[in-house]
Amino acid sequence: MTDTVPAPAEELLTSEPLMAHFATCADGRPHVAPVWYRYDDGVLEVLTGGRKLANVRENPRVAVSVQKDEGGKAQWMVTLRGTAEIVEDEDERRKAAERINPKYGAEADEYPENVLVRVEVGSASYQTY
Repeated sequence: MTDTVPAPAEELLTSEPLMAHFATCADGRPHVAPVWYRYDDGVLEVLTGGRKLANVRENPRVAVSVQKDEGGKAQWMVTLRGTAEIVEDEDERRKAAERINPKYGAEADEYPENVLVRVEVGSASYQTY
């Protein structure tokens, strides 16, 4: 467990396949998009492309928010802030796809155009409702 992310927040992040909202910066303005993710001990992995990837190349400071709802009522939320690293290695991308895609019901080899982005978490906050 990392000291940055409290143990209860780590448990929430790894509990089930929920969408994360990945926030990057484009032209000095926030850009937020849903992504599949995997969290493990202070590192968040996403496979992405397009505008999100271009934004990370220009500014690696990102934020990620994950929230669990039941019947329209929020149960908990976790926000992570950190620095993203683009991993260009195809073998690492494939391994990440094997970890992430099946969690969301996709085959590991689907979406081969996506690139691996790892976020080293610098700070975190969470709340249960």
